Amino acid sequence: MKKNIEKNFSFAKEYYLEYGINAEDVINKLKNIPVSIHCWQGDDCGGFERADSILSGGGILSTGNYPGKARSLKELRSDLEKAFSLIPGKKRLGIHAMYGDFASDNIDRNKIEKEHFNKWIDWAQNLNIGLDFHPTLFSHDLSKDGFTLSSRNKEIRKFWIEHVKRSREISNYIGESLKSPCVMNLWIPDGTKDSTVNRLYFRETLITSLDDIFSIKFPEKNLIDTIESKLFGIGSESYVVGSYDFYLSYALKNNLYLTLDTGHFHPTELVSDKISALLPFIKGLMLHLSRGVRWDSDHVAIMNDELVAIMQEIVRADAFNKTLISSDFFDGSINRIGAWVIGERAILKSLLFALLEPIKILRKYEQEGKLFARLGLLEELKSMPFGNVWDYYCKIMNVPIGDEWIEHVFKYEEDFLSKRN
Repeated sequence: MKKNIEKNFSFAKEYYLEYGINAEDVINKLKNIPVSIHCWQGDDCGGFERADSILSGGGILSTGNYPGKARSLKELRSDLEKAFSLIPGKKRLGIHAMYGDFASDNIDRNKIEKEHFNKWIDWAQNLNIGLDFHPTLFSHDLSKDGFTLSSRNKEIRKFWIEHVKRSREISNYIGESLKSPCVMNLWIPDGTKDSTVNRLYFRETLITSLDDIFSIKFPEKNLIDTIESKLFGIGSESYVVGSYDFYLSYALKNNLYLTLDTGHFHPTELVSDKISALLPFIKGLMLHLSRGVRWDSDHVAIMNDELVAIMQEIVRADAFNKTLISSDFFDGSINRIGAWVIGERAILKSLLFALLEPIKILRKYEQEGKLFARLGLLEELKSMPFGNVWDYYCKIMNVPIGDEWIEHVFKYEEDFLSKRN
């Protein structure tokens, strides 16, 4: 019952204490773990470069046309603020280059400047959040043939290399301005729909482009570089130049962070299993949390087994100093703010569930060979009063408890979203 939040938490606190877990300490830790929330859920990954900004393949597609999509940066920021008010904890915001404040300027992506993102910096300072950055190498005339940094065309490669270089300069500027490292994540749509006999050529070309881009060094206190793979995309179902093996090798060789997107792997692959395999070797990991459904990625994150397992792996390895958490989903078929809130709260719930795990007892069972007890306790954890701790956390963070947030979204839709054409 919502009116008994403190009483329920007191019960849960005593329950977890029997297993050596201090729920208040866990809450204090959760408060300070930042999650980077992606901006593109608010407008279906369209951006505001031009009035006619549209999606154009490259593995990027947001389905649905639910009323109320943000039509301007002002509306997008308003929607983000509403979503933030319903999500507890420390936040960052990930923005794509195509979300710059270009006003009436017809700026192409190889000409973007720092000043196009000053309003984002001011906005972030007012909200006391960090910003992360993503170059935008899709939805453009020079990416419509499926190749950017690995293109055979030297001029096309030059255009995109310049775009990413400027994106890194902007990211460094953002990090310096906010006094918090800006994570710049590089993903490209390059690949082919059907079979290619030139796999090595495109990958060697991509290496040359990346070497040029990363030859410029910036202080890590301002900028963290990470690169992201994908198994397939729209128009690159048969061959993706920037595959997992490619980017893993490049990241290890060049001491970069590697991004693992939970929707970018084969449906039978588990990102949770990759974390402990990579941590001893990689500089750091960025997690893009979404939900793959069959062969489609970027569905709204929910608290499923894999999301919980990912958080358990981070907690069990105490890898917060090498692991960055962010979301990356976009669904235009439902209320977009509701999608944000569902996904981000699911990420935080999964993280809280992992933090409440009595790892010392589980490790003791494992070390003593009492494997039935290890499995038995893992099963019992599923019915422990985790929800009482979550409700209390939401209460002290001044966000809605339980399903109360749904009414807030309905009200915002009635007052604002329904009035957008």
